[in-house]
Amino acid sequence: MSKKAVLLVNLGSPDSTKVSDVRRYLKQFLMDPRVIDSSPLARWLVVNLCILPSRPKETSKAYSRIWTKDGSPLITCSRNLQKAVAEAVDFPVELGMSYGNPSIPGAIERLRAEDIEELFIIPLYPHYAMSSYETAVVAVMEAIRKIAPNIKTTTLQPFYKEPEYIEALVENSQPYLDEGFDHLLFSFHGLPERHLVKGDPSHAHCMTVPDCCNTCSPTHASCYRHQCLETVKYFVEKAKIPESKYSVSFQSRLGREPWLKPYTDYRFKELPKTGIKKLLVISPAFVSDCLETLEELAMAGKETFIEAGGETFHQIPCLNMHPKWIQ
Repeated sequence: MSKKAVLLVNLGSPDSTKVSDVRRYLKQFLMDPRVIDSSPLARWLVVNLCILPSRPKETSKAYSRIWTKDGSPLITCSRNLQKAVAEAVDFPVELGMSYGNPSIPGAIERLRAEDIEELFIIPLYPHYAMSSYETAVVAVMEAIRKIAPNIKTTTLQPFYKEPEYIEALVENSQPYLDEGFDHLLFSFHGLPERHLVKGDPSHAHCMTVPDCCNTCSPTHASCYRHQCLETVKYFVEKAKIPESKYSVSFQSRLGREPWLKPYTDYRFKELPKTGIKKLLVISPAFVSDCLETLEELAMAGKETFIEAGGETFHQIPCLNMHPKWIQ
């Protein structure tokens, strides 16, 4: 029998909170043509002249608010997940990050050293997006082509509505739901609207057809917004949450072009004005807590909501090391 292995892939983090490390990480991330998908010259100008002069210092402060004695929460959780999955199967489980360390090429080198012949790639992204899922898969395939071209690969497709994923999400959230809440906000990572249009192979459905995300189309196989809404649909059905008690928003936008709406930070300001005082926030696009959940939501988001008149704010943790997720 051929030797098999699994590769878990996630986004990554800086090596430390030092501005220099954050700058190096942001440069690698933002120079990816699937993240900022403009021409090479325009991307270079935007990244090096508009973003890197100031953004690393701001982002360094944000990382400093969540950094632990073990380092980046995302990397720590991902390594713990790798260990837990490896204990549950009888073949090697590697970990690679699209940006930063542990790197994808490093993981492929280790797999080659073990004479692995078949590799199951698991991008840790429930939903398809060019700037996350696709980038991770492309990075892995490029590394395999250069380092171990004889390895056969199988890639897990986006699992945004798989029953086991929904069950894990609900079970992980249940203790928070049971405590009572006025409103549950599903906050997904944002994308430029242009990415959705660009990812529509028909060029005639996404953001063109009325209610495009709920109108059946092959485009949905690569539509991030549709897949996010499907996750919400199956979650609220299983958790029995009435339509009046939840909504969807998108966070973490960058630049001035239109991104998916409504914006999460705007919602934090608006909800208290509608009588929402006890807010729960869940981030199903992330499987491990990271800067976007621990700092942007649980810290900065909470501050915004409370200042706007809210009273209690809880961010439901990501799946992290929940037994159902590991299973």
